[in-house]
Amino acid sequence: MKNKIFETIKNEAKAYASQFKLSFYDHFAPEVSYAREMFFDHPLILRCAEDVLPFLNDDYGHGVDHSKKVAIDAGALVIIEFFHSDPKLCRHMVILAELCGLLHDTCRLEPDHAIESAHLAMKILRDFPLSDADKEMIFYSIKNHEAFRPTSSPPNHLSRLLGSALYDADKFRWGPDNFTTTLWEICDYQDWSLKKIIEKFPKGMEIIKSISDTFRTNTGQIYGPEFIEAGLKIGNFIYQKLDKLWENQN
Repeated sequence: MKNKIFETIKNEAKAYASQFKLSFYDHFAPEVSYAREMFFDHPLILRCAEDVLPFLNDDYGHGVDHSKKVAIDAGALVIIEFFHSDPKLCRHMVILAELCGLLHDTCRLEPDHAIESAHLAMKILRDFPLSDADKEMIFYSIKNHEAFRPTSSPPNHLSRLLGSALYDADKFRWGPDNFTTTLWEICDYQDWSLKKIIEKFPKGMEIIKSISDTFRTNTGQIYGPEFIEAGLKIGNFIYQKLDKLWENQN
């Protein structure tokens, strides 16, 4: 019964979320389109996507779909931030950004998942035709993609760009995605009761709200808060539904 009720609210949340049209995807449609094409066409990305499949946990809201979205948005952010400097280098950085997106949550259930994922990334990429400098940037970016954790200084400006793009693309998911997909998968995985979900909701909303001030790229600082604002509105919609359901049951 609980799963049927949650599925109903989840579907209502998705319908409600469909009204939010995030301006990032309108304003940067060509960049997002290019990043998407590269994700589905580039041989290194395709190889990595196949290699990471055994390590992505779809049951915990950070699986294949999450990693794909992070990879594509990270690639788009690199283009937006970097294209006019050096188009050829920019394309290479998009490849690295999408590899980061695929690899950043491979150890999501580990206590220190960012650093564990960074180390696993190096094992997966061991035989990839990437330079040591490329791998160092990927390691740095994945290691430093968690929110509210101390970060190490980037070894160079390209590492800073790559790490910031990965971070922002990952935190875009704290918007609508969090309340249409991730929340429900975590609740199901943890087998939380309705009461426990309601108890955790206010604190979770405060944490999500605080992400608005942490975006790292110039683009993320402009467009990221819109993701979070939309997510919070969807979250409030869900919370009211859950609270009313709880009242009717008691």
